[in-house]
Amino acid sequence: MYKRILLKLSGEALAGAQGHGICEDTVDDIVGQLIEVHKLGVEIAIVVGGGNFWRGKQRVKMERTTADHMGMLATIMNSLALQDAIEKRGVGCRVQTGLAIPSVAEPFILRKAQKHLETKKRIVIFACGTGNPYFSTDTGAALRAAEIGANALLMAKNIDGLYDSDPRKNKNAKKYEKISYLDVVNKGLQLMDTTSITLCMENKIPIITFGLDTKDSILRVVRGEKIGTVVSD
Repeated sequence: MYKRILLKLSGEALAGAQGHGICEDTVDDIVGQLIEVHKLGVEIAIVVGGGNFWRGKQRVKMERTTADHMGMLATIMNSLALQDAIEKRGVGCRVQTGLAIPSVAEPFILRKAQKHLETKKRIVIFACGTGNPYFSTDTGAALRAAEIGANALLMAKNIDGLYDSDPRKNKNAKKYEKISYLDVVNKGLQLMDTTSITLCMENKIPIITFGLDTKDSILRVVRGEKIGTVVSD
């Protein structure tokens, strides 16, 4: 279905059932799917959150910029774990960061990222979100997707799509198969922040949100199966 995708993974997704840290079995499952997608010839970029180690809302009296920078460091730990797991499967991978940490990973340089994807056929992981406080990793995912010209932004979550209310609290919640960007914003649906939605809308990047715990969900979305929810025009 797609030549190039950007996959957004929450930090909590890497924690698996344990709820914190990194679950090796969960990472192995995710990476196994990514390898199969890579074999299809799809160029893969990834943005991963850091909520399994640190969330900005955990701060009590901490200054917001400091808390956000701590969150960015958490995304680097997750990105390095994914890179290690991917390379152990024999596929090249590079981590690029929005903050300059040259002894750990490359700084984000668009032309280098494009070369990794197009010429070297590597998977690229973008860490640190946008590299700026006050912006979520969802915004970082939307921004990087626009910069690299991704055909779709895949949102792997712990819910199997987008609902009109929280299905974990409301058994009558309605799931959307398709919905427009503006309806997501106007209805106040909990998918991404408004900045992220607007970025995708302006750059005509469809968003597919789906449940990571659905078997082979990443691979199935890339193959064009109708799972989850599609957000587009």
